[in-house]
Amino acid sequence: MAGIFHTTLGLRTALRYLSPHCTLSSPARLLPLDFPRPFLSPISGRCGVCSRKLHAGADGPKPSPAAAPERLPFSRVTQEDLAFFRKTLPGRAITDPDLLEANNVDWLQSVRGFSEVLLRPQTTEEVSQILRYCNSRNLAVNPQGGNTGLVGGSVPVYDEIILSTALMNNILTFDSVSGILTCQAGCVLENLSLYLEERDYIMPLDLGAKGSCHIGGNVATNAGGLRLLRYGSLRGTVLGLEVVLADGRVLDCLATLRKDNTGYDLKQLFIGSEGTLGVITAVSILCPRKPKAVNVVFLGCETFEQLLQTFQLCRGMLGEILSAFEFLDRGCMSLLNTHLKLPNPITDCPFYIVIETAGSNPTHDEEKLHNFLEEAMTSSMVTDGTVATEDTKIKALWSMRERVTEALTHDGFTYKYDISLPVERIYQLVTDMKEHLGDRAKNVVGYGHVGDGNLHLNITSPAKDPALLAAIEPFVYEWTAGCHGSISAEHGLGLKKRNYIYYSKPSQAVALMGNIKAMLDPKGILNPYKTLPDNLK
Repeated sequence: MAGIFHTTLGLRTALRYLSPHCTLSSPARLLPLDFPRPFLSPISGRCGVCSRKLHAGADGPKPSPAAAPERLPFSRVTQEDLAFFRKTLPGRAITDPDLLEANNVDWLQSVRGFSEVLLRPQTTEEVSQILRYCNSRNLAVNPQGGNTGLVGGSVPVYDEIILSTALMNNILTFDSVSGILTCQAGCVLENLSLYLEERDYIMPLDLGAKGSCHIGGNVATNAGGLRLLRYGSLRGTVLGLEVVLADGRVLDCLATLRKDNTGYDLKQLFIGSEGTLGVITAVSILCPRKPKAVNVVFLGCETFEQLLQTFQLCRGMLGEILSAFEFLDRGCMSLLNTHLKLPNPITDCPFYIVIETAGSNPTHDEEKLHNFLEEAMTSSMVTDGTVATEDTKIKALWSMRERVTEALTHDGFTYKYDISLPVERIYQLVTDMKEHLGDRAKNVVGYGHVGDGNLHLNITSPAKDPALLAAIEPFVYEWTAGCHGSISAEHGLGLKKRNYIYYSKPSQAVALMGNIKAMLDPKGILNPYKTLPDNLK
């Protein structure tokens, strides 16, 4: 591809290969919690009395729709309950507050629960025994994977028992002919990726949180990620699930068939259900072959219109080898520079694009990429760029997109919105939000998946600010609904977004969801206060 770097017509700076000094910096430590830890009462006493105040979005008697509702009349854990859990899970029923700390707080450190019991089963049978018992005792349960969620769906709201899948981390089978992997729900996504790469395959999804997130949690939230443009969503790649229902029954739909048209596709009920209908214990998933040639291009554009033109050109010229088309704005780049000390690999631009190609023939892919870049340059769609073909340099370029979320945690309190919109409108929301908020916000930035029409809108302030939240919501949801978008593209609803579901779904659909929940979990013990609104219409 050397010839392309001599055709730099109209560019301020020629496209260049990524310099060797542009490397990943070590992950920074998370900020400390900005609220005091409440007193934890004895097992049989009250706990979680501060939760509603902690989750409230505004001072005063009227809480935000994102605030926790009143605690439902679930039973409280007794010494007899603990005795059962300890007998069922020898050494894996945790009550030490220090060990429970990390499981009670979400990754953003914005939501804190007050659970006093952490259960760590290793088998489906143990999960079944736990849920059967909890259902009989009316004890609420919070299923938890890697706890990397961003909407408060993976941590308790009050004193729900935390059921962690962390020890359910075995790969059960892998068929090297079909590429179908079957594993327990607690397998970490990155570990699965490494396992498959050794066998010339890859996972069909890739996330910035891949080093911590669990495949079961990915499925339960229908995580999208960076490869959705190429391989589609988990609703297509997940072939089968094993799920334990609220009453302990095990639903074995762990199929390994790509085609099965016998009756209702029950697994789809649990994909994206956020642990409210059942606990996913095993997954079978179709994995693509590992590409022999991977290239990553980092480009700069002056306008979002040019970025969209580049996307159209990219899809037309790269076709089957295009695997990702991501973007971030100048504000995101500033956060990466300031908080993570990641240097900008190209000159300053209002918008940046990360394009990945993945194919089976390096020569073929290189030619297609060469032709695309030449056309993008000569038509003045891009103003600067760099290309990486080596693994370390590819990872360095991807870090500019994957670590934006991490950089935001160092910029103050972050209000996060995961919006799905028509592609041509996705950045207009950022522009309109900046105008709407004026100087009330510290930063308003946007990044996301152009190919999927998925915007990650992030608004920061020095500290939690109820007045700022009131200015953001419901404006952001009304704006999204006005464009016939979705208020949650891939993060789910969890605790924070549950009461905003009507901006994206009609009341009849939400009511039917409530009926399904009542049928599968009549006592409502699974992940209460999440996903569905407090008052079903």
